[in-house]
This record gives sequence, structure tokens and C-alpha cells, in this order.
Amino acid sequence: MNVLSDAPPTLTRSLTLVHATLYGLGVTVGAGIYVLIGAAAARGGMHAPIAFIIAAGLMALSAASFAELGARFPVAAGEAAYARAAFGSDRLAVAVGLLVVGIAVVSSAAISIGSAGYLSVFVPLPLPVLVIAVVLAMGAIAGCGVKQSITFAGIMTLIEIGGLLLLIIAGFASDAPILTRLPEIVPPVDSTIVAGLVGTVLLAVFAFIGFEGLANIAEEVREPERTLPRAMFLTLLITTLLYVTVVWIALVSVGRAELAQSSAPLALVFERLTGASPRTMSFIAVVATLNGIIVQIIMASRVLYGLAHQGELPAALAQVNRRTRTPLLATAAATALVLVLALALPLHNLAEVTARLTLIVFAIVNISLIVIKRRDVSFRSAGYATPLWVPWAGAVTCILLLSLDIWNVLRS
Repeated sequence: MNVLSDAPPTLTRSLTLVHATLYGLGVTVGAGIYVLIGAAAARGGMHAPIAFIIAAGLMALSAASFAELGARFPVAAGEAAYARAAFGSDRLAVAVGLLVVGIAVVSSAAISIGSAGYLSVFVPLPLPVLVIAVVLAMGAIAGCGVKQSITFAGIMTLIEIGGLLLLIIAGFASDAPILTRLPEIVPPVDSTIVAGLVGTVLLAVFAFIGFEGLANIAEEVREPERTLPRAMFLTLLITTLLYVTVVWIALVSVGRAELAQSSAPLALVFERLTGASPRTMSFIAVVATLNGIIVQIIMASRVLYGLAHQGELPAALAQVNRRTRTPLLATAAATALVLVLALALPLHNLAEVTARLTLIVFAIVNISLIVIKRRDVSFRSAGYATPLWVPWAGAVTCILLLSLDIWNVLRS
């Protein structure tokens, strides 16, 4: 009997820096800019780009913490592993892991609603029917081999980034005063404007969610100590440049009021800038949002797999299919949760819940790194190590933004 052939199948390290970066961009770029730009414009007005810059700065601090922790613990369900290593608590690890699953599932549900909205331009079916079709189809793709599904998602990522670049080129080629109106970005000191900016930052945080998902495919990445940090920072840098530029061009070319009222805001911007049919941008938006669903389901399934593999969830969720080398049951569970939430809650509520849960997890991850670094001062990562002040700053800023959000909600 061949012992090797009877061994349970495991995840394979097949993803390169290109794969990982495309995965990070695929998770990050999507509904956050293609769907929520209208809500961001409504809250932040001409100052919305500042909110995206602030959110990017906050995310950069946590990205540095994730980069070092990913080098120390290159495993699936990374956030849970970090909490366990820092505090020695299985219960806390499970709670953090389930929070991460919640983030991926709620985020994917929000993206599913936006995707169905754009898809309705081409397929005249009721929105719930489109949501069901979209979620089930993307769940099936996520269940394929990880290299195949992420390669597929990577191709879609290139298309969605191409759509944003097309808008940027059209904006600078148009007569819109893109550069001359730049001073309007800076907000005056006013409590009402500050409150709106805080709300916009929360939505912008949702738009940046994704780079941390790279920690949860660590067991499938080649040389994770080097690849994960590079992929995280590349994802954050590229995303920030795209978001800030696109948001500003949209505000200058269309305006706050129209963006806020549009169900397909970037399609409206494209039509206004080029005079061409908005269906082109609607198609790209469908691709962008479908991509976001796939990668979020992949992330949620890998966390479920990781927790089950660590003995914290039913062992069946840790089973890897011999043919696809993916955790099919965990993928099916994540897909079912996405479908339920997408049919039950509106998009903006899902986005805000996702952002709040993300800030909680990021605060825990930063605090975990503080504890680990103080205990293990001799560790030197092969890929990336961050100064101790960075996780402190990351934890404080996450807690501060959550506090400001609570103040904003109570104030309204």
C-alpha cells in the first residue's frame, strides 16, 4: 500500500507574488469603489478624497502589523493564530477567527447586492433572483482549485482596474477642472463637516478591506515570509492611488448630488466624461463585484478551514478535496451564509457593519503583535519586521475611529 497516496490531502503552496497581489487587489477593489462611491460622495462631498487618504493611512499601520505577523505565522486563519500566540486563549482565537469569517461573509453579501444591481442592466430579472444566481455561481468558482480560482479572479481584477484607469484617462482628457479645483479637497474646521468626514472614513475603510485577507491564504503562498508583506503593501499602494484619483474625478465631473442618487455611479461618470453608453462601465462593474464575491468567499472558507484544522470547529470543515485541493464543505458553508445575508439586509448597512467588525479585528491584531514583540524581542523576520510604535499606533487609531463612529451615531 502506498502510504503517501493514503495521506489526507493538504493545501499546496502554488501562489506567487503576482498571484498574491492580484488576490489582494481583487479582494480590495470592487464594491468599495464601484458601488459605495455614491454614499461616500453624499457624506463627504468634495472632501471625500481626504477620507480615503485617512483610511489608507490607518490601514497602512495595520498592514505593517499583518506583514510581520504573516511572516511569523504563515498559516490559514491567521488572525486567530496571532491572538492565540499572543494571549494563549483558544476562546479568544476562535472569537477572532469567527469575526474574520463574519467580515468576509458580510462584505461578500454587500458586494453581491451591488453586483446584482449592475447585472440588472443586462438581465431584467428581480433583484433577489440575481443575488441568488450570483452568489451560487461565485461560490462554485471559489470551490475550484485555489490557483485556478485566484487566476480567474486575477483576470477579473485586471478588467476592473482597467475600468478605473479608463475613467482616470477620460477624466484628465476631458474639460473637467480636475487640477484647478484641487484646493476644494481641504475641509474647513466645522463640526458638521468633521462628522460627515468621520462617516466617510468608515465607508472608506470598507473600500480598503482586503489586503488582510492575504494572511488567510498564507498556507498556499510560496515563500510567505517575503511574498505576503510585499503583496500587502503593493495592494494598499495601488488601491489608494486608484481610489483617491477616481473619487476626485467623479466629484468634479458629476457632482455630489448626482453621485449620491445614482445606483450605478461610475457608469454615470463614464457617460458624462465620454458621452458613450454607460453599459460599458456597467459591464466592468459587474466583473469587479463578481470578483469581490469570489475572493471573499475564498477568505471565509480558509478561515473556517484553519479553525477546524486547529481543532476549534467541526473537523469536517477541515477536509480538503483530493481533486480540487480546496475545503469544499467550508466553501459551501461560507457561500450559504453570504446568500442569507445578501437576501436579508441592505448594502449600506452591510458595509458599515463590515467596517466596524474590521476595525475591531485590526485593533486585536495590533495588540497581539505588541504582546508578541515585547515577549520575543529576538525575533527577526526573513521578510519584514516593524518597529514597536507601529502596532501601538495601529491599535490606537482603530479604537479612536470606532469611538468617533459611536459618537457620530449618538450625535445623529
